[in-house]
Amino acid sequence: MKLRPLTGTLTALVTPFQRQKVAYDELRSLVNYQIKSGINGLVPAGSTGESATLSHEEHMDVVQGVIEAARGRVPVVAGTGSNSTQEALALTRAAHDAGADAMLVVAPYYNRPTQEGLFRHFSQVAEATDRPIVLYSIPSRCGVEISVPVVARLRAKYPHVRYIKESGGSVDRVDQLKQALGDDLTVISGDDSLTLPFMAVGAEGVISVASNLLPRDLVRLTHLALAGDYRRAARLHRRLYPLFKALFLETNPVPIKAALAAVGRISSSEVRLPLCEMSAANFASLNQTLALFTQ
Repeated sequence: MKLRPLTGTLTALVTPFQRQKVAYDELRSLVNYQIKSGINGLVPAGSTGESATLSHEEHMDVVQGVIEAARGRVPVVAGTGSNSTQEALALTRAAHDAGADAMLVVAPYYNRPTQEGLFRHFSQVAEATDRPIVLYSIPSRCGVEISVPVVARLRAKYPHVRYIKESGGSVDRVDQLKQALGDDLTVISGDDSLTLPFMAVGAEGVISVASNLLPRDLVRLTHLALAGDYRRAARLHRRLYPLFKALFLETNPVPIKAALAAVGRISSSEVRLPLCEMSAANFASLNQTLALFTQ
C-alpha cells in the first residue's frame, strides 16, 4: 500500500443513525461530499463517530463502508482504540485487513494506566500492523496524557508510529513534542479552535469536527497555514471561530450532528445514549451561529 501523508484537514466523520441503526447510505453520501470538497483524509469510528457506542460489528462495518466509498481517493484513518488492549489489537488487525491506510489509537480510557502501561499498550498495537499509527492524546476524556517521553520511546522503536493527534488544549505541549522529536513526529491538532495556534508552532493539520459541515473552509485554513500565509489563515480562523465554539456547546458529536441535520446533510441528529439531543437553549444558539454560514 502506498503511504500518503496525513496532513492538512482530515474529517472526524460522524456516524449517521436512523432509528438508532447506522445509516450506511447517508455515510456513503457524506464520504462523497467530503472528497468532492477537497478533504485530505477521513477518520471514521473515532470519538466523533461514536465508536464507544457502536457494536464491534458496526464499528468494522462503518470502517469498511468508508474505505469502500472512498475508493482510494483519500487516506482513511480508522479509529481502532479501546481501553482494552486486546480489543484495540482486534480492531487494528481488522482495520488493517479491511484496507485502512492508518489507525487512530486513543489512550486507554477509564483504566488510568501508568506511563509504562501506556507504552506497553501502544507497543502491542504497533506490532499488530505496519501501517501508520496516529497516537491520540485527549486527557479530558481518558484521564491520562501520553507523555512526551513515551511518545519518543514509541517513535524510536516503531518507525510507523509517527503521528500524534493532540487534544490536550495546550500550545506548549505541541512545543514540547516538537522540541523532543522535531520533524520525526507529525503533530495533528484535535481541536478546531486551536488548529491555527498549533500549526504556528509546528503542527501540520487537524482532525476536524467542523469540516463535517464546512470541509472547503477547513481545508483552506490548513493549506494557508502550511504555505506560511498566516495573515490570511488568521482572517479565516476568526471568521470560523464562532462555529468552532458553537460545535462544542455540548459534548461532541451532539452539536455537529444537530448542525448537519439542520442543513440537510443527514436526515436525523440522533445520537446514542448516554448522549442525547441538545437542550433547546443550546440548539437555538447553535442555529443562530449556523445562520452566519448558511445564508
